Amino acid sequence: MTDPLPQASTQDGRYPRPQLLRPHWADLTGTWAFAFDDGDDGLALGWAHRPEAISGTITVPFPPESEASGVHDQGYHRILWYRRTVGADEIAAAGHAPGRRLVLHLGAVDYRADVWVDGSHLARHEGGHTPFSVELPGDGPFELVVRAEDDPHDLSQPRGKQDWEREPHVIWYPRTSGIWQPVWLESVPPQRIVRLGWQQSIARAEVALALDLAAPPAPGTRARIRLTLDGELLAEHTALLTRTDSVVRVAVDALRNGQALGDHLWSPERPTLVDAEVELTAPGHEPDRVASYLGFRDVGEADGRFLLNGLPHVVRGVLSQGYWPSSHLAAPDADALRAEVELVKELGFTTVRVHQKIEDPRFLYWADRLGLLVWEEMPSAYEFTDASASRLVREWIEVVRRDSSHPSVVAWVPLNESWGVQHIAGDERQRALSRTLYHLTKTLDETRPVISNDGWEHTRSDLLTVHDYQNDPARLQASYATADGARRSLTGAAPNGRQTFVGTAEETESTGAKPMILSEFGGVSVRRREPGSWGYRLVSSNDDLERHLTALFAAVHGSEGLAGWCYTQLTDTAQETNGLTDARRVPKLPAERIRAIVQGSSDRRTDEPELDG
Repeated sequence: MTDPLPQASTQDGRYPRPQLLRPHWADLTGTWAFAFDDGDDGLALGWAHRPEAISGTITVPFPPESEASGVHDQGYHRILWYRRTVGADEIAAAGHAPGRRLVLHLGAVDYRADVWVDGSHLARHEGGHTPFSVELPGDGPFELVVRAEDDPHDLSQPRGKQDWEREPHVIWYPRTSGIWQPVWLESVPPQRIVRLGWQQSIARAEVALALDLAAPPAPGTRARIRLTLDGELLAEHTALLTRTDSVVRVAVDALRNGQALGDHLWSPERPTLVDAEVELTAPGHEPDRVASYLGFRDVGEADGRFLLNGLPHVVRGVLSQGYWPSSHLAAPDADALRAEVELVKELGFTTVRVHQKIEDPRFLYWADRLGLLVWEEMPSAYEFTDASASRLVREWIEVVRRDSSHPSVVAWVPLNESWGVQHIAGDERQRALSRTLYHLTKTLDETRPVISNDGWEHTRSDLLTVHDYQNDPARLQASYATADGARRSLTGAAPNGRQTFVGTAEETESTGAKPMILSEFGGVSVRRREPGSWGYRLVSSNDDLERHLTALFAAVHGSEGLAGWCYTQLTDTAQETNGLTDARRVPKLPAERIRAIVQGSSDRRTDEPELDG
């Protein structure tokens, strides 16, 4: 009897790949053997074949720099080795049976990873923020060895805000090296689905499913797709597959009914998810059945406004670093990812800009399920070279392919504040990279806005984003009160003194007519005694914080020149103490008070506090 598929739209949020589920899997996180290899001697000494040489311990998936890993060593360690036995119980939990294949999945290993099984080298992956999979030989048990390489001083690696110094400074934080997202095991048929990619068109009343298979399909191979909403069948379609990478289009007649269309659309107010079952059948082979989900929604822009499902939607966002004190970029557990989405919504925001991090897919699942818009931003490198450009492009392609099916993701941000293209204003090669990333992203996904370089020095962008840490509410309001005033304020130099546009005249004219979003502002911190803590503006107390936030948010709420804004930031992060909550996610003001300020329903006094600097 075939095991029933889970319902993807109501899963518990623990499965590491929430849009491609099978009935069984085995979690391989927990205690592993571990060793630093500071002399880079492990390969020559045969550690991959002598697993007893890797004799320390670590808790996976937490980086060794973090307290949660049990190692808690923030020194310079370029080479890391991991070892784990995959036993019979785990193989059984993965649902293994004769004739099937075992596949090892690694959610993310920063930055470069090599994998050996029983001494045989099976895989190498480069890119610290994207997943990869390895088909294992035989039926086990197995001795698994992973070697990770993460050079703190290699500025061509996309690294985001991981510090290259021993101690965190300014806006950079302790590093996250090695395995930092889940590791798990699945048993699958030899011919199987390895990737699903959903794109939907409300205007055409159809869904396009990109299907990648493990091998070229034999004659007669078919895919059957069933879409259901609350148990009601919306569409069913069977297609003959002739390629390893096929696209199947499914008509959804319910989207043609304008009177009932709202019942099917996804939005923050009503995050409707459609369940999908995909069955792959090939003559003479066991079928492969997977569960998935998608959401029907459109995003775009027109007349200077950001549009969601064809209607103007004010972007009410908050910047999040996705960083925890005890576990760094790795979430403490699966429940913490749900709690993060719930926190953002509780504080009154509809959008989160995940900053310099590619977030765990389980976070995106909760954003999909609970209704939170997400801007997805690529971690930056810190130099411009042939190596940094090729690494960035290669990993960004993997990012977009991994996450383009999530309805919550509504904007792509491949570059931020000219990091990695620091001379973009005067270097045509760096401008060419910015343009390439814009057009490449549009090639991979034409359905979402792309921001070429968030903050300033745009080439071509679908949203005009600006970073402005002016903390005088009156001046902030004056800059953006009217559409004409906002455009005038950006003529020539951006608020930090750099140019707003560095593209061609045609690009500048095109981008200049786009919706303007203040994608970083605020950054207010309450003065603390700890050395090194800071914000863009310091106030003396929580009472002063409340008064200042009330005035600052009132300034942007009253703007006719902005299509939205994004406040810096959600939580205190390391020495950067300008969060609306502390690092433990405890709000600095009552949550309902922050929500009233964010949503513009505040009636408290807005006179300016006494400021410390």
